[in-house]
Amino acid sequence: MNDTLHQRLTESVRRLIDVTIRSEADEDAVAQALALVDQTVELLSTRLIPGSFGVRTNPDGENVVWGNVAVGLHNPIAPPLVIRHDAAGGVHADVRLGAGYEGPPGHVHGGMCALILDHVLGATAHQPGKPAYTGTLTVRYLRPTRLGALRAEARMERTDGTKTYAAGQLRNVDGVTVEAEGVFITPREFTSVNESQPPPAP
Repeated sequence: MNDTLHQRLTESVRRLIDVTIRSEADEDAVAQALALVDQTVELLSTRLIPGSFGVRTNPDGENVVWGNVAVGLHNPIAPPLVIRHDAAGGVHADVRLGAGYEGPPGHVHGGMCALILDHVLGATAHQPGKPAYTGTLTVRYLRPTRLGALRAEARMERTDGTKTYAAGQLRNVDGVTVEAEGVFITPREFTSVNESQPPPAP
């Protein structure tokens, strides 16, 4: 399938989630929408992969994680996050969260805040061919996070063997709303493989 077309479908489903929550359409309109959604499910179910999307490799040799709940371009639940790296080694992601991510009225669910920070902090430790997985994540909620535009930021604090320590925050126009610290673990088999590689030629 054309990836651009699939991404357009995913974005349309994101909008569907949002309007399904907020809609006050009459029963006739809802019944028509239900029939169309059921028809869409049938169309898309004609060819399914077994299980989850997992990790795939594109023609450029890059890993593709389009099913990921934080960054998946084929996952309508994902905001999605776009991770950007800065020259100082930090990372950030700008995102806008609407009705589909609500916890307290008008505010982002605390679990969604934690998910975003978990992913952004992990991005400071994760490297191509050297994954890092969450060992611990400590989250401090300073104030409610209103729905709308947000920025998640993270930086690496230090490394100790297979462990990477990172810290970050979630902010909006009100300032910092959530802070987090995490420890991310690189499995030893990836570390040992990388360490066994000969150094690059000068």
